[in-house]
Amino acid sequence: MRLTIVLIVSLFSGLILAQDDDNASGTQSCNACEVIEKLKAMETRLKESENQILELKSKEKKTVIFSAATGGGKCGPFNTNTTFIYRTAITNIGDAYSPSTGVFVAPVAGVYYFTIFFHAGGKYATLLWLYKNNELVVMTQEHPSTFDTADNGGNAVFLQLVQGDQVYVQLGANTHVWGGDYHTTFSGFLVTEM
Repeated sequence: MRLTIVLIVSLFSGLILAQDDDNASGTQSCNACEVIEKLKAMETRLKESENQILELKSKEKKTVIFSAATGGGKCGPFNTNTTFIYRTAITNIGDAYSPSTGVFVAPVAGVYYFTIFFHAGGKYATLLWLYKNNELVVMTQEHPSTFDTADNGGNAVFLQLVQGDQVYVQLGANTHVWGGDYHTTFSGFLVTEM
């Protein structure tokens, strides 16, 4: 919008400059060569402005934000460590998180911030790992106890990723979480491009 206003003001400025006072009586005349020369200069400035717009558009930062919940009741226990699929995409700007696989794929290189939170019954163990590609980054866990009825936990991390890196959560073997849409979540967002 600002650029449009600047271009219109430039156009009118050029037209005003193209007018030439011939004499004091107020009659005006234009030298055709001067007008053509000024129009060429304006065309050059317009092309430069268009190139600047294209350059600025190419530098626009990508927005990547997601938050997903498990959906459903109790999740687990499974016999093996299992990639945890958060099926309810609460927010998925940039479509980098897949609710069918549970995997976030970095669309651009940059620093990202991720969180994992869980809610679980107190008498069972809970173990969630957050991975970057196949590398364990952070975890959150709760040991079983007989004296409390529910447990909550979470963790967060900043990760520097390159385009195509995968971030996902695994549920540890023989552990569980509650999967209600309001309890167990996996979220992340792009902090800055690199």
